[in-house]
Amino acid sequence: MSEDAKVKSSVGIVGAGIQGVCISLYLLKKGFEVTLIDRDEPGRVSASYGNAGHFSPYASVPINRPDILADIPQMLLSSTGPLALKWNYLPKMIPWFLKFIKNCSKKKMLHTAKYMHQILNLALPAYDELFKDIDVSGLIESKGIIYFWTEKDLKSRELEINIRKELGVKQQLLTPHEIHDLEPHIKKIYHGGVLYPNARHTKNPKKILIKLFNLFLKQGGVFEKKDVKTITFSFDDKPIIKSNFNSYDFDKVVIACGAFSKKFTDQVNEKIPLDTERGYHVHFKDHDHLLSRPVIFLNRGFGITPMEQGLRVVGTVEFGGLDNPLNKKRILNLVNNAKYLFSGLSDHQDEWLGFRPSLPDFLPVMGPSKKYKNLFYSFGHHHLGWTLGAISGKIVAGMIAKENTNLDLSPYSSLRFS
Repeated sequence: MSEDAKVKSSVGIVGAGIQGVCISLYLLKKGFEVTLIDRDEPGRVSASYGNAGHFSPYASVPINRPDILADIPQMLLSSTGPLALKWNYLPKMIPWFLKFIKNCSKKKMLHTAKYMHQILNLALPAYDELFKDIDVSGLIESKGIIYFWTEKDLKSRELEINIRKELGVKQQLLTPHEIHDLEPHIKKIYHGGVLYPNARHTKNPKKILIKLFNLFLKQGGVFEKKDVKTITFSFDDKPIIKSNFNSYDFDKVVIACGAFSKKFTDQVNEKIPLDTERGYHVHFKDHDHLLSRPVIFLNRGFGITPMEQGLRVVGTVEFGGLDNPLNKKRILNLVNNAKYLFSGLSDHQDEWLGFRPSLPDFLPVMGPSKKYKNLFYSFGHHHLGWTLGAISGKIVAGMIAKENTNLDLSPYSSLRFS
């Protein structure tokens, strides 16, 4: 146990999503006093509630591929495509897009893939360590995830398949016949696919989050339902969290509130290019029997997961910031795509909008602030926040406890944006 833990150092975590809850649990294991602070109850409306429910240890290949730039205009113009832009947000997005373009080289893509794989390879064991203390029976399935596409050859998929192969990711290419054998209810529009057999999915991510949160409370953690407004520092660099009517002093603070983290990094004058990819979901209730496992239709960039609420249809990448309202066209996009794959679906329910925290190099930020040694970050996990919740918690807790590690953690540092 570290010297910090022996004297019961206090840590405040801003954000009670999967990142914040997992960091809190791993800190409790190390003997810290932990207070979790969020304006909402855990799982109420956050991305930790509305995500696809995938545990995706294979997903190391980032979006910043060299070939993606040529595809963006077509994706923006397609009514069935995965990409959309709120044009009133374009001026704010231009700096992020320029940095994204710089990261679309093969060298940068392979760098991201290498260091995403480093943490993804540890993601499931980190969850298993936490799941030992809660009952997840009936909530997690280990049947893999299928990606499929309509092209008649593998050319457009070769790059990512080859990168994953070089990284040692277990994957099984599927013929149309094999896809049909695994998921016979999907319309036969596909020409090929791949199964990631080591992937898992949860039938209810909110229930998993609540169980982990209740474990945190049971083990002595404290939750404060407050809307954090500012983070300041005392004369000896100890962080102070302030809400409208309360002030909290801690030895260390972790910012883990997803796309909303930028508000606080800006306050400490650390210019991290964090923005948001807006994602959506709808449910088709009482149709979960149509799938045995999650599937992702790559051509249209959406996925479907069988859950307790029915089929959860998730997807789209919409750049529009945190303040624009839900886009009904994006909802219709998901509904139409789902009905393209499955005939006889009933009316959809539960229209939901969430925010994926995204950085232009598609690596998360984990570690200390470059300006304040007692301020730590854990955000920017883009589409993989759920998958990386537990391992991020373990890594960040280890950093706070000043533990040695055999991992190279420098690629996740905020210093890369200096």
